[in-house]
Amino acid sequence: MKTINFMGVRNVAFAVTVLLTVLALFSWWQKGLNFGLDFTGGTLIELTYERPADVKAVRAELVESGFNEAVVQSFGATTDLLVRMPGDDPMLGNKVAEALQKAGGDNPAKVKRVEFVGPQVGEELRDQGGIGMLLALGGILIYLAFRFQWKFAVGAIVSLIHDVVVTLGILSFFQITFDLTVLAAVLAIIGYSLNDTIVVFDRVRENFRVMRKASLIENINVSTTQTLLRTVATSVSTLLAIAALLFFGGDNLFGFSLALFIGVMAGTYSSIYIANVVLIWLNLSSEDLIPPVKAEGVDERP
Repeated sequence: MKTINFMGVRNVAFAVTVLLTVLALFSWWQKGLNFGLDFTGGTLIELTYERPADVKAVRAELVESGFNEAVVQSFGATTDLLVRMPGDDPMLGNKVAEALQKAGGDNPAKVKRVEFVGPQVGEELRDQGGIGMLLALGGILIYLAFRFQWKFAVGAIVSLIHDVVVTLGILSFFQITFDLTVLAAVLAIIGYSLNDTIVVFDRVRENFRVMRKASLIENINVSTTQTLLRTVATSVSTLLAIAALLFFGGDNLFGFSLALFIGVMAGTYSSIYIANVVLIWLNLSSEDLIPPVKAEGVDERP
């Protein structure tokens, strides 16, 4: 395969990276994340029907009645639904039931239970999720520093931070609900992007031993080209599976699948144009990977 000059456009890629990162951070500052009930607290309403209920129809009926922020999902049997809504009104369950009954139909809903989840629980989940991401990044940094070399670790961490910032920035811009499923998607993005980056890094390290006279940029171009088919095959197959979830998974999986879709594309890009560029900035050399050979003492006796 002919070597592709990926690093020939690294300055343009860097400008795109800076632009996307700045826009993402600006969206965070201007709009913030649209935290779901898992983080903000709210009311849980369990409904039961005489016959199997249509989740989409129930959601449409609630929106038509003014409950625009209601989250509806199946719960246990096909006749049971769980409605999550912001607010702590003790009469909220009755209001929801009345709205559904007024909507008509021969399958009336009955309220089985109404529970309020306080914001303190949401704050704890949010803090634990943030700590979990920081610990994951710290563990990755330590692993790569021992597995490869500290310059590889810095490149991987910068790449991962870019992926997370861009993904959350897009979710913030479009105000996609950020709940525990989206948090799980962000953690999955970290693992996916790291795996893709390590494949390229491993080939760069191996080529240092084979291409001893090649420059770092030439090494990176050759290594990235050699792993390109594997990267494309993995990314395309993953995106196809995520696209199926995105279009057919329903509203409950929309945020999760959208975050994964964005993260996989960002991870594929960053493994080439961020992680590798950091290696160039840090001036990685073969001496960083191959310990110098100690010269053996020469016996000068006749």
